[in-house]
Amino acid sequence: MSVTLALAGDTMLGRGVATLLEITNAPAAYFSDGVRDHLAGADLFLLNLECCVSARGEKWAAPGKPFHFRAPPQAAELLAGLGVGCVTLANNHALDYGYDALLDTRDHLERVGIQVVGAGADQAQARRPAILSAGGLRVGVVGVTDHPSDYAARPDRPGVAYADLPFRVPSWLTGTITAMRADVVLVTPHWGPNMTARPLPYVRAAAERLVESGATLVAGHSAHVAHGVALPVLFDLGDFLDDYAVDPELRNDLSLLFLVTFDGPRVAGLRAVPIKLEYGRTELASGREHAWISERFVAACAELGTEARLDQGVLTVDGAGIS
Repeated sequence: MSVTLALAGDTMLGRGVATLLEITNAPAAYFSDGVRDHLAGADLFLLNLECCVSARGEKWAAPGKPFHFRAPPQAAELLAGLGVGCVTLANNHALDYGYDALLDTRDHLERVGIQVVGAGADQAQARRPAILSAGGLRVGVVGVTDHPSDYAARPDRPGVAYADLPFRVPSWLTGTITAMRADVVLVTPHWGPNMTARPLPYVRAAAERLVESGATLVAGHSAHVAHGVALPVLFDLGDFLDDYAVDPELRNDLSLLFLVTFDGPRVAGLRAVPIKLEYGRTELASGREHAWISERFVAACAELGTEARLDQGVLTVDGAGIS
């Protein structure tokens, strides 16, 4: 049984993208035919939604916080039309417009059939995994973030599933993974600082602990830059849609869409599709930009002891030896 999970990184539908959403929420306006064709071949699509979806709320008052991202309610239809089955809200933008906006986000997504992990009405809901079906496999998903601590859900307060991963991987997280009754257990952490080219040592250590606890696949995000992989760990998925300024060296506008294939519950390998992010629109990368992404990914994987190859325009990594 071959099953494919599509994984995309930080997806920001606020600010300039929110303005575009007031005009249309048709997926074709934001993602090219080529990007949508790759997604259409997946059995399940998950991403990190780095904004709230609401018409309510006030900006979260935190000293020095420069960005607050909020998408209008019709953003939920955009994601559903794209085929998204689950999002994680465990990140540093879930509470940008307060508690009501976070709860609205869950409501709007669930209204269109998208499951949510990583944030909720209280600590128990924020930490609760989702169980989805993909090609006959039961896929369990856990969302967690290591920043910011003031967004952490409490037993009586909405927020995100927070873990101080630079210090340790907490027992609630390893216990959740171990207790999961699923064929595939995906842990999707929002970890580390923005604009880094490779995973920090604590991220690599935390990833190892998550795998030891029973994670079949770990798919991280936060850097806005896609990192190399060491299966079953994808350290950072990069960006997927936004209106961000572009770093001229790290090129956060050049990223990857990941398609992970399972042979039953075993990771069989992955394909990484080079993508180019324009203002509020994502297309397949081509020419020099495709070559730049490919060379960078191959080198980043080599640093982690992984061989990545370019095959007919798509980067591939073999899952041989991964159980």
